[in-house]
Amino acid sequence: MMKLIIRDATPSDERGWRELWQQYLDFYEVVLTPEITTATWARLMDPESPVKARLAFEAGTMVGFAIHLHHPSTWVIGDDCYLEDLYLAPEARGKGIGKQLIRDLMKLAKAAGWQRLYWHTDEDNVVARRLYDRFVKSDGHVRYRLKL
Repeated sequence: MMKLIIRDATPSDERGWRELWQQYLDFYEVVLTPEITTATWARLMDPESPVKARLAFEAGTMVGFAIHLHHPSTWVIGDDCYLEDLYLAPEARGKGIGKQLIRDLMKLAKAAGWQRLYWHTDEDNVVARRLYDRFVKSDGHVRYRLKL
């Protein structure tokens, strides 16, 4: 396996991130306006925003991202970390990179004093669930999303 580098996103990563972001949206068959993608990138770059991205690079090429945010919780003293978006380019799958991105985020969250890390995925996303089940089994919660 080639050496993997995981680090925070920087302004110079925008082009590569946008390419992976579009692949991610295509995977989920989601169409977002260019303004939403631009606003998402701006949040990732804003030092005051809790929304951040960790990027995975293999041989200098961006191959994945873990977009996360931390927020206060009513269930613990302190913050939780929500892994909102995890994506790997097709050629990067099956190499343990997803596992490394989650472990990296666990380490970052622990260092920041955050109490829990959580995420969700589609019920039928068998590949992602196989990775996630290595860390923790589903807690049985069902998500509801009401568009306003």
